[in-house]
Amino acid sequence: MALPQGEEKVRAVRSMFDTIAPRYDLVNRLMTFRMDVGWRRTTVAHLDLPAGSRVLDLACGTGDLCRELVASDLRAIGVDLSFGMLAAARTDVPLVHGDVLRLPVPDGSVDGATCGFALRNLVDLGAFFAELARVVRPGGRIALLEVAEPPNPLLRWGHGVYFGGVVPRIGALLSDGAAYRYLPKSVAYLPEPDRMLKMLDEAGFTRPRRDLLSTGIAQLLTGTRG
Repeated sequence: MALPQGEEKVRAVRSMFDTIAPRYDLVNRLMTFRMDVGWRRTTVAHLDLPAGSRVLDLACGTGDLCRELVASDLRAIGVDLSFGMLAAARTDVPLVHGDVLRLPVPDGSVDGATCGFALRNLVDLGAFFAELARVVRPGGRIALLEVAEPPNPLLRWGHGVYFGGVVPRIGALLSDGAAYRYLPKSVAYLPEPDRMLKMLDEAGFTRPRRDLLSTGIAQLLTGTRG
């Protein structure tokens, strides 16, 4: 399966998420055995921002991270490219249909930003990091949650079998088979971990950090705006 690039990728990703939106949360819970709930909670905790801080949740989907932000007394605003996802959202925070590479907010106007499982779906990760640096105020924080491959060879093999074989079957049974065949393959879009940390540093985030979650099947990138 060839992975789409450029504008073709933008169209494909938007169409895919419009299609899978109605059962997106259900499939996520099943295929991660609800570990995704804890990962999002960890993401918000690592923002380490005071109550009342304004936080953008980018590629917000159905609003899972938005709800976690609100539960931590943070003021969330969700942004997503998919109308279908926004229509299926289960949150009362303000939602914006928009491109996260061109955010409709002023420079330095938010205290932080989160993003869950979307880095590999962006057409230009460097441009995204630059946009984060533009909108987050100096001293503000980012926390970016994404899938990963375990460093342990045996765990990596088992994860590959599950993520590449079982997950597409779950997706086909409950939602859209083509979408859940694409999602495991889309990990190939991600740069190497050290490269992503360097990109964040070059964008203006001091002391960027990468933490592995659940033996390395997920990763959390954090940083402070310099």
